[in-house]
Amino acid sequence: MRAYEQLYINGSWVPSTGTGTLSVTDSATEEIIATIPDGSTADVDAAVAAAKAAFPAWSALPKEDRAAYLMKIHAGLEARTDEIASTIAKEVGMPLWLSSMIQVGLPKGNFKTAADLLGTYQFEEQVGNSLVVREAIGVIGCITPWNYPLHQIALKVAPALAAGNTVVLKPSEVAPINAFILAEIIHDAGLPAGVFNLVTGVGPVVGEAIAAHADVDMVSFTGSTRAGKRVAEVASQTVKKVALELGGKSANVILDDADFTKAVSDGVGKCFLNSGQTCTALTRMLVPRERLAEAEAIAAGTAAAAFSPGNPFEAGKFVGPLVSAAQRDRVRGFIDKGVEEGATLVTGGSAAPEGLETGYYVQPTVFSNVTRDMTIAREEIFGPVLSIMPYDSEEEAIEIANDTIYGLAGGVWSGDPERAKRVARRIRAGQVEVNGGAFNPAAPFGGYKQSGLGREAGKFGLEEFLEVKALQL
Repeated sequence: MRAYEQLYINGSWVPSTGTGTLSVTDSATEEIIATIPDGSTADVDAAVAAAKAAFPAWSALPKEDRAAYLMKIHAGLEARTDEIASTIAKEVGMPLWLSSMIQVGLPKGNFKTAADLLGTYQFEEQVGNSLVVREAIGVIGCITPWNYPLHQIALKVAPALAAGNTVVLKPSEVAPINAFILAEIIHDAGLPAGVFNLVTGVGPVVGEAIAAHADVDMVSFTGSTRAGKRVAEVASQTVKKVALELGGKSANVILDDADFTKAVSDGVGKCFLNSGQTCTALTRMLVPRERLAEAEAIAAGTAAAAFSPGNPFEAGKFVGPLVSAAQRDRVRGFIDKGVEEGATLVTGGSAAPEGLETGYYVQPTVFSNVTRDMTIAREEIFGPVLSIMPYDSEEEAIEIANDTIYGLAGGVWSGDPERAKRVARRIRAGQVEVNGGAFNPAAPFGGYKQSGLGREAGKFGLEEFLEVKALQL
């Protein structure tokens, strides 16, 4: 076990003014693998003061110099890929081979993308007699989740720094070790003191202090819709900019002319990735009623063949444990609720997977005959639970897909690409896959409705961290 006893503030590792510690658990063994400081509001005050003091010089630095720093961070992440992948596999439960590819590959790409954008992005444009300039906002408070912990950090920190802002980061206390590694890399990269600051702790203390702080000019939050509402409420008292990336209950519409074997199999994978701990997971699979039995058979076969859970360090596994005991118990409760409300249990269930009584494991579970009023069709489960929902017409499928408070992602499958795109345009969500279209890390990422405000990734993510000013000439 490693004890992290210091926070990273103003370019140095310093003791927390808080007196407590928080434990970090290996999701597969239930053993404590680290402790971190349970930070305080005083720690936030110190970090914000450092970030505020560093802002004028950092924002005035030539963009080529900021890009060079970002590339040093990229190189540092590259050099420690194996260590970070192993760390996140333990923290979150994603199998090691996927952790290396996704949990480390995406953050590395985020820093490189941000650096590359500085070479091409136009920060000024002429509009009539006005020179419209885009400039850094100031001190950015970044509050990040545990499911893709380093990726979500990098989606905020990299473009925020690229735009000329300074940062105070509060990572999830459930999966924070990767954030300490990033801070070490940033320190080694030689960023000026105060440009990046790390304060660990719990949301009701550190998170709220960041959101409420008068000297934090913007807060960028990723997490649950419930917590996002609280961040927005607290931040509103100082009228700061707020970016929110929140929950989802995404629909995967499989039309009657789709290749069912391909579409259903792909949909199972999109639901079960990271043990279902993915905000964009396609958790509602909508299929024509006359083909419901066919979809059930394909889904059950796919789940059995490819998604048996196991230790994240076991070769060939696609599904590991969930992140914590609380999350495991929550997901099992949803499975019991699905049975209680009358959904058809196709495969899986709430019992521990055979031979995996230790660790936070849940059986990958498929329900069918799910109706839109059922709990498992309406609430974000954040576990490996798929709901197959029958529909009787294309219009009804679109209606069911949009019958949710969320609007983060979705999918459409059809043998006619134009039909698929036509339906995709009618789904109220920030990203919609068409016939399994691949995730694009440069595309705008964010949601409609209660899935959030703003967009991350690529140039869209950079623009979230810029103010717009008009100089009238």
